[in-house]
Order: sequence, then C-alpha cells, then structure tokens
Amino acid sequence: MAAETKYNLRELLACNGAKVLEDKRSVFVGTGLPMIASMLAQKTHAPNLLIVFEAGSLGPLMCELPISVADSRTFYKAIAASSMHDVMSLSQAGYVDYGFLGAAQMDMYGNINTTVIGDHDRPKVRLPGSGGANDVGSFSQRLIIIIANQSQRTFVNKVDFLTTPGYLDGPGAREKAGLAKGSGPYRVITRLGVYGFDEGTKGLKLISLHPGVSLEEVKENSSFEIIIPGKIGTSYVPTEEDLRILRQEIDPVGIVLGK
Repeated sequence: MAAETKYNLRELLACNGAKVLEDKRSVFVGTGLPMIASMLAQKTHAPNLLIVFEAGSLGPLMCELPISVADSRTFYKAIAASSMHDVMSLSQAGYVDYGFLGAAQMDMYGNINTTVIGDHDRPKVRLPGSGGANDVGSFSQRLIIIIANQSQRTFVNKVDFLTTPGYLDGPGAREKAGLAKGSGPYRVITRLGVYGFDEGTKGLKLISLHPGVSLEEVKENSSFEIIIPGKIGTSYVPTEEDLRILRQEIDPVGIVLGK
C-alpha cells in the first residue's frame, strides 16, 4: 500500500468487502470486519441490505457497532427478534444470499480453518472454532472471506483443520457432499488484493490488486499457486465519505478499525 494513503488496512478491507454486497440481498454476518463491511454497505449503496445475525436478529438497521453477534444493538429496528434455530433454518432453506466470515487459514479451494493451528489433539494454537461458520459456509449462496494477513502461513496447501467447507477438493465436490449446486466461496479479500474462484477448476483466482501491491507480492505470500488472469484490476479505494462513515458513525472508538 502506498505510503501517502489516508486509510489503514482494515478500512481498505472493509470498503472492498462492502462493495461486494448488493442492495436488496441478504447477508449472514460474523463479528469484526464482516460486520463493519455490512454496516458500511447498508449506509452507502445498499440501504435495503438484509443483515442476518446468528443470535436471531433479522434485518436490523445498523446504526452503532455491536461487539458481538448477540449484542442487543443487533436488534435495533429489526424486522424480527428470532432465534438461532430460525436463522440457521433460513440459511439451510437457501434464503441467505451472502455469508461473510473471517479465517485463520485457507487453501486454494476456499476451505477455511478457524479451529486449531497444528495437530487437533495437541495444537500449537487453539482458535475460536466454528460457531455458526460451518453453517454459513455450507448454506449461503455466496461466501465472502476476509483474511487480513495473507502469507504462506494463511494461504496454505492444506488447512490444519477443516472448519468450513469451500469447494472441498475441486469441481463437483460440494454437490457430492450434499451441499447446494452453485453455492460456495465467492470472494476472498486480503491485505494484498481481491480474489475470486475459477469457474472450471474452482481454484483461487486473482481479481484485483490493492494500490501499491505487486503481482510478485501476491505470489510470494501463498503456499499454493494462485490463478493469474490476463487482466487484473485495481481494488476499490476508500473515499473521504467512506472514511467519514467508518470513523464517525460505525467505529468511532476504533474497536475493530483501530486509530
């Protein structure tokens, strides 16, 4: 990222995450940057975005940043204060357009790990686990993944633990596992760029580079080979209005975005 930029990495990730979300669609949101991105989308280009939270909130008007998916602020002006059972059933029935998750590790097919680093029984690091992440990745039509610190330790050949399924081992694997045809990972957003998945192989494919990032940096910070198309775009750059909303309305204390 260029030294003269007026935004930090998390603000860049939040803005690019927000731009993926469309108006009049639904999104199942996790804590942290996915929440920030969804709130920004609702306050800018997607005022009719239906936000769904694991604890039971459906369609709230997100005015203030909650600290978790069970925070009472997730119910502000919601169309329903329901239950975890109901929102998971809604997702399983195919009514959720986007799922939005973070991850500690991801492989070339978008399989993600948020459970352990190392051996499951004697891990080097124990992570938060699945929560609703398996359900979100399994049943949402399109999964968006944010991995801020892209490196060879986060873009891995094989995840240490499969918490949430991506395309498993390639084309047709989700369908064989009983998951809906056409569903799966859609976008991955990291400190270096924005990625999609190749329609044929289901492998990770670069879509755009963030300002100041080189193609070599992308290649060097992955343990697997990323598909590089002939045409690569430049990622969305936060506007002054984006930054005003993020800093003054969504996260003025800097809980997620920092100062």
